[in-house]
Amino acid sequence: MHNKKGFYQWCICLMLTLASTAAIAQNGINSPYSQYGIGLSNQPYNHPSVNALGGVTYTRADNNTVNPFNPASYAAIGNETFVFDMGLSIEMSTLRNQNASQFDADGNMGYIAMAFPLWRWWKTSIGLMPLSDVNYQSVHTIADVPGGPVKTIYEGTGGVAALYWGHGFNILGGTDPEKTQLRAGFNINYLYGTLTRAITQDFEANDSTYFMDSRNQKDTYIKNFTFDFGVQFEQPLGHDYRFGAALTLKPPRKMRVKDNALVYTFVTANAGEYIRDTIFPSAGQDSEYESDLEQPLTTGIGLFMQHNNHWRVAFDATFAPWSGLKYSENEQVNIFGTSPLRYSDNYRLALGFQLLGDKSASNYLRRITYSAGLHYESGRLALQLTDNSDYQLNEWGCGIGMSLPMRKGRSVLNLSVGYTSFGTIDLLRRDALTIGISIGSCESWFVKRKFN
Repeated sequence: MHNKKGFYQWCICLMLTLASTAAIAQNGINSPYSQYGIGLSNQPYNHPSVNALGGVTYTRADNNTVNPFNPASYAAIGNETFVFDMGLSIEMSTLRNQNASQFDADGNMGYIAMAFPLWRWWKTSIGLMPLSDVNYQSVHTIADVPGGPVKTIYEGTGGVAALYWGHGFNILGGTDPEKTQLRAGFNINYLYGTLTRAITQDFEANDSTYFMDSRNQKDTYIKNFTFDFGVQFEQPLGHDYRFGAALTLKPPRKMRVKDNALVYTFVTANAGEYIRDTIFPSAGQDSEYESDLEQPLTTGIGLFMQHNNHWRVAFDATFAPWSGLKYSENEQVNIFGTSPLRYSDNYRLALGFQLLGDKSASNYLRRITYSAGLHYESGRLALQLTDNSDYQLNEWGCGIGMSLPMRKGRSVLNLSVGYTSFGTIDLLRRDALTIGISIGSCESWFVKRKFN
């Protein structure tokens, strides 16, 4: 019998260790689009089991993996079960326009999560996953300038992670698949991270009194709470079929973040770089100030139909006034000038299909579940071009994968391959191939063994 008190202490220690890190290892791939807002997000495709289904997630409720994208799913965890879920991914990305292309690759940890029961009708989950990533560097040179060519360097690093604590409740049916089931849940999310962005202007001729290098640099510190809610409903249709629906909701929330900026000119000499003059903050000004971060009202709807242990088809739709979190720098400072980023209506559609494995089959190949799916997202990013027209950037992608049962089907190993295409070759297109692997370890806890 597992010690319940020791188990909870182990969970708390693990989460405190995870929370003390700056974030889960962030993507090292150069992504110029990540310079806008709080960066680019790989959710929900950083979960291999979700990536294999093309992004379908709202109706998923498994007893051996954790689905933080609908907190109602935690209630499907067994009453005497502890689930530990961890995912890794390798991303190979190509940036291209009409003139050139660039290839890059990187691997990182996608998420860590666990789920376990508090009571028979109340399950909880704790996890950590990346929310967005900032990683870019680009160089632009203007040759026809008095005093010599000027090289402008745009660069940024950092990211935002989410540490969540979720709760799922069995309202009807418990975990019995023969009954009508109704589940509800919510997540409390703590967002944290640091984003560093800089613009450096380098006069490639010798520095002088009239031509000096300059740098605008800003650090953004995010430490905020958000919330999201979910409901799942499942109804048997005779003995062979099962229908389900899901609803998720992220309520609108306005938050404040702290910025720390520095604008200065500098001279590069043989002894190194030294500051010649500080432009911001000036006398009497503070380098720290507050900016706005806003979560939009985001609604997700999911539907599925399942034929016993043979197949399952599911559909997701997501609607929001804009994609992700909206960052607005304090207008009284605005050291980088007016941003070309525009926040336009955003929606995402995903369709997934599974050939379900038979958990009771003696042949191992018949116990494997195969998945495939595709998605389309409109309005993920919109930019204002030099002619003042808005250019909306969309994304489409697909994925395949398989779930390999372990330990007589209780634990599972998920493998996935996903492809996404974002942007346009007329501006900049990003094609990415992501290989994911996750392990959902399902163990029996809290079992009181009887001996005769």
